Amino acid sequence: GAVGASAAAAAPAGTAQGTAPVWPAAGGSADERSGVPGRPSPSAGAPAGAGGAAAGTASASPARLGGMPVSPSWAQQAAQPLPPQAVQPAQPEARAAHPAPQAPHPAPQVPQSAQQAAPAARPEPVLPWKPPVEDPFAALAQAQASARPAGLGRRLVARLVDTVVLGAMVGAVSYPFVTGAVEHIDGKIEAAKQSGVTVQVWLVDSTTSVQFGIVLAALLVLGALYEALPTSRWGRTLGKKLCGIEVRDIEGHEPPAFGAALRRWLVYSVLGLLVLGVLNVLWCLFDRPWRQCWHDKAARTFVAR
Repeated sequence: GAVGASAAAAAPAGTAQGTAPVWPAAGGSADERSGVPGRPSPSAGAPAGAGGAAAGTASASPARLGGMPVSPSWAQQAAQPLPPQAVQPAQPEARAAHPAPQAPHPAPQVPQSAQQAAPAARPEPVLPWKPPVEDPFAALAQAQASARPAGLGRRLVARLVDTVVLGAMVGAVSYPFVTGAVEHIDGKIEAAKQSGVTVQVWLVDSTTSVQFGIVLAALLVLGALYEALPTSRWGRTLGKKLCGIEVRDIEGHEPPAFGAALRRWLVYSVLGLLVLGVLNVLWCLFDRPWRQCWHDKAARTFVAR
């Protein structure tokens, strides 16, 4: 009873002096947790001066709960200082794994004049030299577009050449028929003279008409082969080729179609047989701007140089 009274008296004194009360440690005996009088804890019965040492001794010994050691509370762990060997410097590997961010290096400043001169100093690729090649189709189209009417002298010479060539061809074919017609007419005249009677002799009869018809057909056929066919294919005959002129369509400046070329030749030959060929040929002296004759107007062509 005296010991309990002294402990009770000591507790208020410690509290009054500003010392925190010492609570029973976790894992102590049952008497200490229940606070049975007569079995005070060693820290409670100790004086205030020795209370700090007793508390240090109690904290140094591990607390036990039912005979098993219990780890100190988080408050006590925070209060205990770490041993020197527990504090270790950071390993270099850890630093290398997470390097500190570095500020990017600023780009070198290039003067504006150097930036403007840089594209000009860049060398351009060198292309191999190729000789210029003239497009034949473009040259032909340009020549056709720039065609002008041929001179009258060239046209006259070309027509004379074609007339001689065509006349020779027709004469070679129709010579037997022409001579046969002439002999038939001479025989009729000689028979009329021997009769002693005035008789009217017809130059054109059934015999001579056939022969003259064959000659006319030879002229038209050979003329179509010599004039119309080459004109439709190349735009020129032998005489025009020698004189450097050709027949072209007014709209397309190209050689006319076979139908137009044949119509051109027929008009020319028929007008020549009707003694209108001279006027037809002379019409180009007054026509403007294409210098067309009648057979050119019928075929919508002109003679170009």
